[in-house]
Amino acid sequence: MDVQTWTYLIVGATFLLYIGIAVWARAGSTSEFYVAGGGVHPIANGMATAADWMSAASFISMAGIISFAGYDGAVYLMGWTGGYVLLALLLAPYLRKFGKFTVPDFIGDRYYSNVARTVAVICAIIVSFTYVAGQMRGVGLVFSRFLEVEINTGVYIGTVVVFFYAIMGGMKGITYTQVAQYCVLIFAYMVPAIFISLQMTDHLIPQLGFLADVNDGSGVALLDKLDQLHTELGFAEYTDGTKSTVDVFAITLALMAGTAGLPHVIVRFFTVPRVKDARISAGWALLFIAVLYTTAPAIAAFARTNLITTISERPYTELPGWFSKWEETALVAWVDKNNDGVVQYAPGPPFVGDVDQQRPAGGGARVQGASGQALLHNEPTDNPNEVYIDRDIMVLANPEIAGLPAWVIALVAAGGLAAALSTAAGLLLVISTAVSRDLMRKQIKPNMSEAEELWWARGGAAVAVLVAAYFGVNPPGFVAATVALAFGLAAASFFPAIVLGIFDRRMNRAGAVAGMVVGTVLMFGYMAVYRLGWFVEEVPAPETWWFGISPEGFGSVAMVVNLVVALVISRFTPPPPEDVQEMVETIRIPRGAGAASMH
Repeated sequence: MDVQTWTYLIVGATFLLYIGIAVWARAGSTSEFYVAGGGVHPIANGMATAADWMSAASFISMAGIISFAGYDGAVYLMGWTGGYVLLALLLAPYLRKFGKFTVPDFIGDRYYSNVARTVAVICAIIVSFTYVAGQMRGVGLVFSRFLEVEINTGVYIGTVVVFFYAIMGGMKGITYTQVAQYCVLIFAYMVPAIFISLQMTDHLIPQLGFLADVNDGSGVALLDKLDQLHTELGFAEYTDGTKSTVDVFAITLALMAGTAGLPHVIVRFFTVPRVKDARISAGWALLFIAVLYTTAPAIAAFARTNLITTISERPYTELPGWFSKWEETALVAWVDKNNDGVVQYAPGPPFVGDVDQQRPAGGGARVQGASGQALLHNEPTDNPNEVYIDRDIMVLANPEIAGLPAWVIALVAAGGLAAALSTAAGLLLVISTAVSRDLMRKQIKPNMSEAEELWWARGGAAVAVLVAAYFGVNPPGFVAATVALAFGLAAASFFPAIVLGIFDRRMNRAGAVAGMVVGTVLMFGYMAVYRLGWFVEEVPAPETWWFGISPEGFGSVAMVVNLVVALVISRFTPPPPEDVQEMVETIRIPRGAGAASMH
């Protein structure tokens, strides 16, 4: 069977599995909708947490970034992994002891203020929608290649599937669906990695193949060969970094604090029966996450080596079939600048500006795919590079580049969809609970019945799915960069308020609210100007970044500002009530937590 037939079979089977689980585990109460009834086993919760956290950015885009950025891409590994350790040790047990359904719930009660709750709701919605944009684009990428539909059509298909099981099952359905999705995504990630590791280095374990010699008889290590290929083409060595130390530190810190402040991950620790179970599930989740994260550098190196050796200095007519297939998605393109028919791969963008796949014909040079279809309309640049490769395709295209069997290629497609849909569902639940519980139940209509609240929760999820589809069609950047901005927003808004709420009994509502507002506005404003190009004629050059820090790393600066503002204002305003201060002391005592509640 061909790749498309295998894709229909495997993706169709996984979708039926997810929907079947959602029907079986549908929520019948607000407790089941918000926190799965608080009775999830720690190992199951660890798998669900891993799937919730390992998004399209982890599965699809992280190895792609490392593949193109080399050493610089390691900041994503350090930041996301370190952040999860921070979350597991510093926040999860105490938040579970507090026993609330949502992060805004914690902030509203801890800071005895509906204003604080509302600010937290707004922050949760901003962070979640920024994050979900990357997930939906990841869904579109997979569908566009393997089901041969437009990216936007792929987004709509994914929207329908997540709409069904997120709205019907709530956290209960999402939890058990995510257990299945973790199994699918980790199997899909590891199988091609093992195949290619054996193919290139004779090592069964990809992590060992990453450090081994290539099996071409040269006795050269894989990374040394990759460095050599890079320098021959004019790129910097793969194992060298170009980012400044300040920016590396800032991005890593923003990703770490952002991970610890992500509301859709934090809420997972409310689904287990006890504080002890929260710690145990955090340990299991870290183990499940480590399987993928330790494999990503190997996949990046394998994919980069195969890409260069496959396309560089080869006549276009002799390129393998995967190149022309990806050309049809406009995520790969070639323009023959010197009219010699040979593919030249070199540093620098092949086209002027960001690749624009939507520009009408006649707006620039028409770059033709194998079918003769006009794919891109950007003007070529003056540099020698003739190849455009969207970095988000590296994991998805890796099995095709390596010539693996069709079923393996289709399996990777199913894994990418599992990663994107699992995280999207968790984010959509955060948005729906922020609306139904933290706005409606807690502030606007406190006397509503449980059935009415459940209807509001499902309605909020439905609206959130539609908005997520819009962001999937109109994303603000490639998947991992979009997600990195969401982490920066989480670091700038939630992290200081949560940490100070747990460990500083003197922190009051004035300080927390002021810190969250200042941190969020500062991060969002910096992102708007320096990444999205809002309020300016064009996106400013990196030379103009504040302190040399990129938008992906600026969350660390905004977080520090949030922290300072919160501490200063809290010391010049009245302290919290005595009962709140006693509550802060109590939640740091390990024993005595009940189920997540509505008190």
